[in-house]
Amino acid sequence: MFQSFKTSANRDAGPDRLVRLREEMRKREATAFLIPHADEHQNEYLPERAERLAWLTGFTGSAGFAIATLKTCIVFLDGRYTLQAAEQIHPDAFSSESLIDNPPSKWIEENTGPADVIAYDPWLITQSQMAAYEKAVAKSGAKLLATENLIDCVWENQPEPPSGTVSLHPVELAGKPAEEKLTEIQASIAASGADLTVLTDPASLAWAFNIRGQDVVHNPIPLGFAIVPATGKPTLFMEPEKISADVKSVLEKVSELEAPDKLEGRLSQASRNRKVLCDPARVPMALIEMIEENGGTVISGRDPVILPRAIKNATEIEGARAAHIRDGVAMSKFLYWLDNQVPEKTTEIDAARKLEEIRQDNALAMGSELKEISFDTISGHGPNGAIVHYRVTEETDRTFTNDSLFLCDSGGQYEDGTTDITRTIAIGTPPEEAIRDFTLVLKGHIAIAIARFPEGTRGVELDPLARAPLWRHGKDYAHGTGHGVGSYMNVHEGPQSISKRGMEPLVPGMIISNEPGYYVEGQYGIRIENLVIVEEAKTIEGGNTPVHAFETITLCPIDTRLVDATLLTRTELEYLNAYHAQVWDALNGFLQGEERKWLQQATKAI
Repeated sequence: MFQSFKTSANRDAGPDRLVRLREEMRKREATAFLIPHADEHQNEYLPERAERLAWLTGFTGSAGFAIATLKTCIVFLDGRYTLQAAEQIHPDAFSSESLIDNPPSKWIEENTGPADVIAYDPWLITQSQMAAYEKAVAKSGAKLLATENLIDCVWENQPEPPSGTVSLHPVELAGKPAEEKLTEIQASIAASGADLTVLTDPASLAWAFNIRGQDVVHNPIPLGFAIVPATGKPTLFMEPEKISADVKSVLEKVSELEAPDKLEGRLSQASRNRKVLCDPARVPMALIEMIEENGGTVISGRDPVILPRAIKNATEIEGARAAHIRDGVAMSKFLYWLDNQVPEKTTEIDAARKLEEIRQDNALAMGSELKEISFDTISGHGPNGAIVHYRVTEETDRTFTNDSLFLCDSGGQYEDGTTDITRTIAIGTPPEEAIRDFTLVLKGHIAIAIARFPEGTRGVELDPLARAPLWRHGKDYAHGTGHGVGSYMNVHEGPQSISKRGMEPLVPGMIISNEPGYYVEGQYGIRIENLVIVEEAKTIEGGNTPVHAFETITLCPIDTRLVDATLLTRTELEYLNAYHAQVWDALNGFLQGEERKWLQQATKAI
């Protein structure tokens, strides 16, 4: 299996590990140490070696931060992880704060003074983060101290760095050769006024050089760096043992290859008296300082690969559509299986295992291959469904019960596309309030699906459409409505999002999720997620402004047993029935017998 159900962190070990960390802090005369959930590349999902926050605190979420002091340790979390962290961190050693309302920089400003020395690993702190911390200590009087990573000093048996094999992503799937991509990137570098850029994001490397990797669980990206000049050959820094002779021969046509330990020397030389484009949200301070110490000038600007890779070309879009038909067939088979299980004999782990098995078998049957799952399947029954990013383990595994809800958020990595889908399923006859809440979430989901918006519209402006039905009932959810999705790449991809912080204009070709939700602690969670593609603007008859729209590419029934049709408008009901007709038309030819009969019933108009 691609997913493990073992507990990946140790809550009870936290207090002792914190004691040892403080010993290292005292050796350096530091009163605090910053512990981001990050690696040198600012990945969201980390290699085991970089899971320092989880190792210390027990918290395994994909976003977080901790500040360890000589007396306390604060773990900063966003709303997705409040319930999860309460179960994972040891209350005697750690406390929690809101990552949004009271971020680490604000805490430093309000809780440190001239006697404090705040240590940090410059490879894990970005330029923009450092600017916030420098502003905070300027007000508090504390000092910042760059140092080696102190957790690495006390982490016994720390895993080795990953060494996954690098593979080529064929142009038949990428849609554009690496030579052409690199030429466009170099034009962007020149347009910014820079002489070169340093790429630290593995997803940028994967896209620009048409390669994929196995260094980060569930995300097919290779760890590495690149120096890309405005003219001339880029240099790609990756461990030589990851690259076979065949892959090397292709990469050497478009780049020079070096081991990562050569990065500092090459960057020091390349940046001397030159202008270097650096993404302040991604490039670590270790590299920023290296550039400046060698007489280089840092030009702050976004990674020139981020936007091009977010705007999918025609080949990538066709691949995404094909992957979602394949995935929709698998999901329909899974939901059929689930409906035929006895709840008292089925567990969350049973469901996650079965779904992965079906995805693998179905991909092979349809002439493809499931290369990985997109992330650990969120298989949450009843109260576990209310934990937004719940990860089932052998310790938390729940047996299903009748008259409840089951939330399943999952996805597959196929060479032609990445999928991400959430369905909330009725187990027996759920309570009336759960049906009402589901219908309110569905109304928000439909509002996004049918939205029309002019060029330049940002996700922050669409986000209220999804929340409005819940708001009218005094309800909300503590996560974004939509995130970008890569093309056989990371399941979470920027810069686009539909959220309260979604400031990027939505551009045709972007793939983004549509996933409003609602969660009742101790009872149930609800989320309905489809992926959509931003479509080219068209002028609606009678209008005077061309508007974009969304094409929904996820194809899988929405559980109508949880829908109160009396709460839907005619437009909403027509959309739901039309969507289910589309699902039937796209998938029924791949199903037979009882599975096909189930799909026909599940997509029946209401």
